[in-house]
Amino acid sequence: MITRRRLIEAAGCSAAIAGSGMAFPHLLEADSAVPNLPTELPLGLRAETVLDALPGKKPLIKLSYRPPNYETPISYFRAPLTPNDAFFVRYHHADIPQVDAAKWRLTVGGEGATGQIELTLDDIKKLPAVEIIAVNQCSGNRRGLFHPHVVGVEWGFGAMGCARWKGARLNDILDKVGLKRGAIEIVLDGADEPVLDKTPDFVKSIPVAKATEDTTLIAYEMNGEALPHFNGFPARLVVPGWTGTYWVKHLTSIEAVTKPFDGFWMKSAYRVPTSKFPLVTRFISQETEVNTPITEMMVNSLITSHDDGAAVTTGQVTVGGIAWDGGYGIRTVEVSTDGGTVWAPANLGEDIGRFAFRPWTFELLAKPGKNTVTARATNAVGQTQTATLILNPAGYHHNVMQTLTLNAA
Repeated sequence: MITRRRLIEAAGCSAAIAGSGMAFPHLLEADSAVPNLPTELPLGLRAETVLDALPGKKPLIKLSYRPPNYETPISYFRAPLTPNDAFFVRYHHADIPQVDAAKWRLTVGGEGATGQIELTLDDIKKLPAVEIIAVNQCSGNRRGLFHPHVVGVEWGFGAMGCARWKGARLNDILDKVGLKRGAIEIVLDGADEPVLDKTPDFVKSIPVAKATEDTTLIAYEMNGEALPHFNGFPARLVVPGWTGTYWVKHLTSIEAVTKPFDGFWMKSAYRVPTSKFPLVTRFISQETEVNTPITEMMVNSLITSHDDGAAVTTGQVTVGGIAWDGGYGIRTVEVSTDGGTVWAPANLGEDIGRFAFRPWTFELLAKPGKNTVTARATNAVGQTQTATLILNPAGYHHNVMQTLTLNAA
């Protein structure tokens, strides 16, 4: 429903975007409500949220125009790979310039490096190319399902996607400048910038050990095509297994440093209470006694074959979905139809990579009336989805087992 408030919002957004350098040739009017939004989302958000399309994208679930934050509808997760034009969009800043690939340059150096260079896109493409299938998930995915609600973008289930990424190893690029013995972190910045001077630029760092893993890439392709504008064109960082906050888009600089980087988005944001979540990979140089940077994704699963409250026929019904984690691999997915007392194994689909979505199916014998289905995933290192929400101030790492109801007749 297009309300007067929505029209005013769109008009104001268009005027603001016109002066920001942001690539919006036009904004499509919101023309349809989003069906079957999670009931846990804030009531006002459910009333206002609509499907809307950014240039180059299919209609996605719009949570904000400025900066653009759009999530992927669950129906696109019925296949292991998420289409580029349906892939979620996440920004902290509204100034997102169009980048001319021919003029784009990536500077590499820093006080923790032995030299400095400037690379073109063609330079990067001349390096050995690597492809990896990996989930990119916003740290705050499912934040809107927190109770009590917390501050931040109120994501539902769709602040994530899985793609085949192609690019050069970050380690191969760092080898061109060399790292000093004392280098401990790699700092990355992108072309998107804050509109106001007092807003801190979105700059992130990762430990040298993570930067030099063979799976950490500077990607220039996504699912066999150039990166979409709203997903980081012409090159972005890909950090398989770690949450999307580190996947810096529109890269412009890479710097090695010998001291912990203390920018706002590392020192103050994207942190969780120490020892609150199970972790295998830590970011030790950024840890304090009180909190630690968010790093790897928690094991999780999602039922994608049906909406909550869907009507089905009695008898055998195939329920399915996806499971994923921080790269250790999914060992099992189990399903309960009695609220978690008894669990039965689901059938795992093709394993297309340890960082990818793993499909699964379960044959439900639906009885007349309401049928509940709960799914839980366990990974290869023994981590299992939680039954109760792990509260934290910023609403990160929601991996509570999902339950939905199917109405059989």
